[in-house]
Amino acid sequence: MDANEILDYCLAKKGVTESFPFDNETLVMKVGTKMFLLMSLERQPLQISVKTDPEWSSELREQYPQITGAYHMNKTHWNSLLLDGLKRELIFEMIDHSYELIYKSLTKKAKEEIGNS
Repeated sequence: MDANEILDYCLAKKGVTESFPFDNETLVMKVGTKMFLLMSLERQPLQISVKTDPEWSSELREQYPQITGAYHMNKTHWNSLLLDGLKRELIFEMIDHSYELIYKSLTKKAKEEIGNS
């Protein structure tokens, strides 16, 4: 799996935008105004960070050595995924989960704007 696949998958979701707010190598995907995925474009193998329910985070970290607390993020809620060796289905499931968590946290007005776009 490469960065373009992740990018295309994320941009296919409603209300998603991409930006580089921190530096020229960390791509940030947002729904509305809130981040749901960060991707380091310079790092090989590819690594992303996504928001995850804390209970599921614990399970995932125990099961997969490629999943750890996200660097510079709240490690209770954010995980870094070293994509090398993880199944594509799990990666997409975690991206979907992150998107949904963030989407649910948006204001009613923001959700309506996304729905109307």
